[in-house]
Amino acid sequence: MQMKKILGILIMGGSLLGCKEKPSKKEEIKPKVEFNQDLADELKKMAEIDQIAAYIPQGEYKKMSDEEWIFFKDSVFTTHQKRIREIFDKNGFVGFDLAGKEGSDNFWLIVQHSDHNPEFQKEVLKKMKIEVDKGNAQPSSYGLLVDRVKLNTGEKQIYGTQVAYNAKTGQAYPKKLADSSTVNSRRKAIGLEPIEVYLNRMSEMHFEMNKEGYLKIGITEPKLYKTK
Repeated sequence: MQMKKILGILIMGGSLLGCKEKPSKKEEIKPKVEFNQDLADELKKMAEIDQIAAYIPQGEYKKMSDEEWIFFKDSVFTTHQKRIREIFDKNGFVGFDLAGKEGSDNFWLIVQHSDHNPEFQKEVLKKMKIEVDKGNAQPSSYGLLVDRVKLNTGEKQIYGTQVAYNAKTGQAYPKKLADSSTVNSRRKAIGLEPIEVYLNRMSEMHFEMNKEGYLKIGITEPKLYKTK
């Protein structure tokens, strides 16, 4: 009788151990994302054209009339919007694992410039946050898209990355900003430099791009903020 009790205990213990070894559905391992060189190459080409269309005409594009330039810009953004939507629907936010850091940044850049479709930007933002939390996307870029979406939907930006310029001084200043007194702590948390340094850099870039016009009105350099 004693022997039967012992055997019973051993059998039950073995059954419990067996149960522990069975993986649950929640613990199923997701397949590893494979790097896609073709996608990375495509995004690089798209980003190069996007950068041209996002700024004032340079080089051969200066020969275009105003109407031709507007048509070019619209066609670039419309074409890219359609393609980037297809990529997003298939892959979610393109992270470092799928297209490398450059490819991920290029995907983000095109979304960043999709101001005509803020609802799409919001969709991407949610998926991007997931990848940022996994270390699979750039936190600072996430911050820039947060600000873009906030402004495009009528809210105040968080990190002060979206700027306008004083036409009389060339100095950059942040568009409507939430709680400016603590903005630098928020910026630091996602790897951005102090806002004064950022605004000075943007002022200098803007001045160089519009130097001819500023020189005509007697401005030889942009007004800058004091930095620590």
